[in-house]
Amino acid sequence: MSKLYSTAELIKILEEERQACLHGRRLNLTETPATGNPVIDRFLKSEGVQKFTAYQNFKAAVHEYQREHQVSGIVWREIAVKGNTLRYPAVDDELIALPVDLITLKAAKIAMLEFWQQVTAGMDLYLSINNGKDFRSIEPVDVEAIAQRTEWASLSKWEKLDFLEILLQLGWGKPEEAYYKRGWPTSGSEYIHAVKPGQRPIC
Repeated sequence: MSKLYSTAELIKILEEERQACLHGRRLNLTETPATGNPVIDRFLKSEGVQKFTAYQNFKAAVHEYQREHQVSGIVWREIAVKGNTLRYPAVDDELIALPVDLITLKAAKIAMLEFWQQVTAGMDLYLSINNGKDFRSIEPVDVEAIAQRTEWASLSKWEKLDFLEILLQLGWGKPEEAYYKRGWPTSGSEYIHAVKPGQRPIC
């Protein structure tokens, strides 16, 4: 019986392959950077395109392996803010979510929202708009309305001496397709930024 790779092993394999592609040890030699526009084609380097497509092809094969062998894309993360800590599930950035993973993410949403509300009390809230190029000030009631029409959540933070930004991603559909509106409208997400009063989001 052949060895079954774990989530952690797949993440490590993908990182090693990504490094190999970045350093030119893997190339997709059939890929050429021709867009048909001579002005754009002039700036595209064929080796860069070949490195990128080699990695994308390898990653697609890993995703197929996940589906075939039912290897979860979930990793457990921890976030600590203002003395409060939460351990929560998230899909690794390089893997996909299986249907069972979506159940895990949906089950964690309520605890994540409770943590968010606790650590962002008194902070200014902003909704990311225009594909993250701008922000609109919102109220906690707006966050609740968005949360009701989404399926899962993710958290992250940026913290420096006098700055704190906590990002709440509220999404639906497949997490790997929710970023950058790749799977719109069946998958997508809204980003809510919490910052100290008077500050603006930087991420």
